[in-house]
Amino acid sequence: MIYAVSDLHGYPLDRFLRLLDNAGFGADDYLFVLGDVIDRNGDGGIEMLRWLMIQPNVQMLLGNHEGMLLACSFLFRTITEESIQDLDDLQLRSLSHWMRNGAKPTIESLQALGRKDPEAQADILDYLRDLPLYESVSTGNKDYLLVHAGLGGFRKDRPLSSYAADELIWHRPSPDEEYYDDILTILGHTPTRYYGTDGEIFCTRTWIDIDAGASYGNPPILLRLDDLQSFRAPF
Repeated sequence: MIYAVSDLHGYPLDRFLRLLDNAGFGADDYLFVLGDVIDRNGDGGIEMLRWLMIQPNVQMLLGNHEGMLLACSFLFRTITEESIQDLDDLQLRSLSHWMRNGAKPTIESLQALGRKDPEAQADILDYLRDLPLYESVSTGNKDYLLVHAGLGGFRKDRPLSSYAADELIWHRPSPDEEYYDDILTILGHTPTRYYGTDGEIFCTRTWIDIDAGASYGNPPILLRLDDLQSFRAPF
């Protein structure tokens, strides 16, 4: 079985593992995490990232929050009061942007990890740098495209490889936006409350949004692609 989840935003690992257990997820199954594991809540998702990194049957995609972290990777070098003064305008703008989007718990956790285990911190950054922007999978006689945010500038004849990262990790589709007729796109990024289905998935003819709003305190939803059955995390 193939499962997908998105936008965990610091959701506690122990509760996430209970969600997987409730769904019957096992060693023969595969999980796609559609980005935005980090920021906003708890430890900023660092414990979750460290778990994901060592799972043989889990693939994470790049989300816009991981993209913001990578744009601020200079924070995880040795930082002093003097070196902060040396940040250039682009770095300062990147940091300000990330901070406005809930970076504080992630920065604190990563910097604490760096003081305790610099190699573990470096491994996380390397892992994030290698994340793909999208994946294509087939299961249950259906074809799926998995992506964090949608397809900005979509055309049916446009190769996926031609999309810029920002078109895949920052786009917010309107409810009437349509993608492929024969491929169902699974995405997150936009909490479904903006489509009027807070805490639930939002379905259109050509795409499904599975960002149930964990960043706002809602339990995340796990979607099994084989039969499109959803599982809600325990409160």
